[in-house]
Amino acid sequence: MIAIAFGHLINDTVQNIAPAMFPYLSRDLGFTFTQLGLITFILNMVSSTLQPIVGFISDKKPMPYALPIGMISVFIGLCMFAFAGQYYIILIAAIFLGFGSAIFHPEGSRVSFMSAGNKRGLSQSIYQVGGNSGQAIAPLIGAFILDALGQRGAAVLLLLVAIGILLLFNISKWYARQLRAEKLNKKKKKILVSSLPPLTKKQVGIALLLLFTIIFARSFYTTNIQNYYVFYLIDHYHLTTRIGQIFIFIFMAFGVVGTFFGGSLSDRIGRKNVILLSVVVPIPLCLLLPYMPLWLVPVFLIVIGTLIMISFSVTVVYAQELVPSKIGTMAGLTTGFAFGMGAIGSVAIGWLLDTIGINLTMKIISLLPAILLVAFFLPKDQVEKEG
Repeated sequence: MIAIAFGHLINDTVQNIAPAMFPYLSRDLGFTFTQLGLITFILNMVSSTLQPIVGFISDKKPMPYALPIGMISVFIGLCMFAFAGQYYIILIAAIFLGFGSAIFHPEGSRVSFMSAGNKRGLSQSIYQVGGNSGQAIAPLIGAFILDALGQRGAAVLLLLVAIGILLLFNISKWYARQLRAEKLNKKKKKILVSSLPPLTKKQVGIALLLLFTIIFARSFYTTNIQNYYVFYLIDHYHLTTRIGQIFIFIFMAFGVVGTFFGGSLSDRIGRKNVILLSVVVPIPLCLLLPYMPLWLVPVFLIVIGTLIMISFSVTVVYAQELVPSKIGTMAGLTTGFAFGMGAIGSVAIGWLLDTIGINLTMKIISLLPAILLVAFFLPKDQVEKEG
């Protein structure tokens, strides 16, 4: 679990270098908000489109050695991203990064599941904490490396990605051994035992639609904070880019905290209850954030980041329990959908920023979390009893 979480950290650190570079690409190369949004759109859309496909294929035929292959694709994309002089090359680099991410996430989630035992929420949280930690680290890299070295500072991460390739190769060997052992012992494919009551196909379909609505609203909002809120901090509060990136790090870092505790908490009090917790408290704070004085902004970012992300891993497990025979497919669909919504959100918000300005855009996006209230209509799950 720890090893695959560290691999997740490496993967998502590189994936989030793109938005961390936005202030510097805008400053040095003159890219518009729409152009910046298109970079994230391509990266996330490639990832979101391929993840369910990879998950579906791996449910039928697991692919242990796909993990290091995905990281090699990330390495190539990062090389191009760090040294590209033309916009179209940066877009091609985004394709390589998205392809690597699409391969990694469903197979990484499967490794997490295989090592989970009966602590599925905790295991998925440890796995997601790795990824969210990578997302949180990216703004710091922007603040202290890219701010000093510019675009080529991203090359510093190439060594980290090389380590990731070796790490994932060793995880793949363990993964392959587990599959061989199951085949040798003639064990049936491990299927998740759901904590949900028996549901009809229609009820499962409605629950998935509600779950994807939650992922949509959460992804749009977090994409806005991660990619563009730094511009609001610079414009509205007159902060430097470096200080603005530190504010984004605060949001992402406490999102890591929320992700970690969310999974283990869901094992104790239920998946739906944790999802509801991630809805009720953050909504009013999200609505008020654009109007807060600067000294309150970090406090709001801490609370919003912690609670809105507390359900991140839980939604993946909840989807897997809705369709317990399709572990990889549901992991690919939920994380892929989150990437896809982030992709669309990045372009849509970038276009809004170019069209109506920063202040009005931030006020409009602050309304989005109200959609999370659909969580009240999710089927109630049962808490597993130990012993």
